[in-house]
Order: sequence, then structure tokens, then C-alpha cells
Amino acid sequence: MTRIAPGGSIGIFGGGQLGRMTALAAARLGYRCHVFCPEADSPAVQVSAAATIAGYDDAKALDAFSASIDVATFEFENVPYEAVARVAAKVPVRPGWDALRTSQDRAVEKRFLNSIGLETAPWTEVRSAADLRRAPCPGILKTARLGYDGKGQVRLGEGFDADAVWQAFGAERGVAEALVDFSAEVSAIAARGADGSIAVFDVAQNDHREGILRRSLVPAPVPSAIAAEAQALAARAAEALDIVGLLAVEFFVTRSGRLLANEIAPRPHNSGHWTQDACGTDQFEQFVRAVAGLPLGDPARLSDAEMVNLLGDDVLAWAELAAEPGARLHLYGKRDVRPGRKMGHVNRLLPKSR
Repeated sequence: MTRIAPGGSIGIFGGGQLGRMTALAAARLGYRCHVFCPEADSPAVQVSAAATIAGYDDAKALDAFSASIDVATFEFENVPYEAVARVAAKVPVRPGWDALRTSQDRAVEKRFLNSIGLETAPWTEVRSAADLRRAPCPGILKTARLGYDGKGQVRLGEGFDADAVWQAFGAERGVAEALVDFSAEVSAIAARGADGSIAVFDVAQNDHREGILRRSLVPAPVPSAIAAEAQALAARAAEALDIVGLLAVEFFVTRSGRLLANEIAPRPHNSGHWTQDACGTDQFEQFVRAVAGLPLGDPARLSDAEMVNLLGDDVLAWAELAAEPGARLHLYGKRDVRPGRKMGHVNRLLPKSR
């Protein structure tokens, strides 16, 4: 097990807000972060000790990046294999390519979840209009790769025209899933250390708007047995993927009380932002601890919490939010305000109910 001493350098692929909050947590523990991304004024670059601004196919830049860090990780899934492999030849990359590969492709992800006993909604891989005719209906067609926050998705209603939908879809591959009649959407975030230890945060209930997470509430208002099962399934998936870092697993809770796994993410997750103010060890510090080879921290929740994403113009209320008692404001340093863009979030702390 490689343990990085404070003062060491953690490389982060990606310059978004998850990288930003990871770099801030790393600094509290005495680490320096070096961000590798194509965008010069990205949220993570603004707060990191160093940055390499280059494409993920720039071999010379990747080599220089590798020479300057002790360990590497990523804050988003769509890092090309070639970039990861080139860096991994020189320094540890945590959690590693298998976890990244699984989360990059929805078909691979569904097969993995089913293979370890996690139930999903009925689904099928789609490569043609003929495949689409056999898709669950009503359902939803999603791109196999690169879709996020509701992008790359098409609803499939009764009597849909498979040829027209497939032609308009434009992707080479997709995954068609049956629509689920659910009572709630929840997520569990498991941390797994380099020594194999596992710690799981409390389960959050998530509300989405147009495919984008709007609000997370903790503790999730679901039966305690369901919450415990979600935590256990997230830990099982983290173990199976040999995660060193974090794994978030999103679930649908059906009206009969079954948990259907929806998506995984091997990194900090939007639905875990509440931990920044409601836990002694938040998800970003836990992520840094795992990647650096430190012991995991205590994930216990100290208060109830509501996390609300600030999307687009919501951020213009920053002054009022900063003055609101019990509210903790987190802004991402993004200059351009666009509809649906995640500009920050606010955590509202509440007395602990259970």
C-alpha cells in the first residue's frame, strides 16, 4: 500500500467543481493538488497548487504531469483510457481503470451491477432500430457513453417510431431501460481505503428536475431497513470494483420497497455535498484520505441536512443565502451563468432527528 505523506502532490484529472472541493479538502490535510484539464479558468484550477492545461491526448503534458505527482485520481468519468494508462505506468491511479471503464459505459455498468446481485430496471443494449423495437416500453433510451444531467436521453412512449427515434438519437450505441414506478430516489456513498476498509455515509433522498439533481435530504425519509440495504449494496459494489476512493450508487425505491440500482460514480457525488457541513469527515476529505492511503475518517452524520443545488440564475441570490441562518453557501467560481448550470449549492443544517 502506497501512503502519501502530507506535503505530497495529488494529481486530479478534470477541472470541475468536484475537483475544486477535493483540492480544498486536500489542502486541509497538507496536500498539494495538481489539476490536469483543458480549461484554464476551471473551478479546480482556481484553488489548486498547480495546473496543466492540455488535452487528454497530449502525451508530453501527461508525462510531465506524472513526474510532478505522487498519486492520481479523477473527478469525472470520461477520461480516455490512453491518458489513464500513460499516467498509471508511472504513479498509482486510484481507484483505477476498471472502475473508470465500468462507469463510462451504461451497458458495462448494468452488466456489472447485475453480476454482483444488484437488481436494476429491465434493460437492453441498443445498436440499431431493430434492437430498439425490442426495448422496454414505456421506457427511456440513453446514450451508452457521455450522457449526464439528463443529456442524451429520449423517452419511449407507446407506439413510438423506432426508425425515427434511432435516426434522431445519433449515437452508435444506447441502453433502453423500462420506466420505473418509484416512490423515491436515493443514493449511498461508500468510501473504501487502500487497506480495504469501508465506511458508508448515510443515505440521501434525491429530487431531480429535468434530469438534474435539485435537492438532497438526509436522512432519507425511507424505512431504516431500506436505507441499511442501500448502504450494504453500495459497499458490495465498492468491494467488487476494488475501489480506492469513493463509489456513489443511485437507487430507485419502488412502491413495493425494492431497491433498483440506477447508476454508479467512482468519485465524489453531487448527492454527497451535504456531508461538507453535517459530518465530521465529509466526502471530499474521505476521498483524499483513501487516495492518499490514509485511514478513513468517521462518516457519522452530526445533524440532519438539506442540500439544494444552485442552478443558473439561482446563484444570483448569493447575498441572501449568505445571510440566512443555518445555511452554508458553497460557490464554484464559475463566471458564466447559464440555465441549468451548477453554480454552487447551499446546505441547510437541521437538528438531528434520528
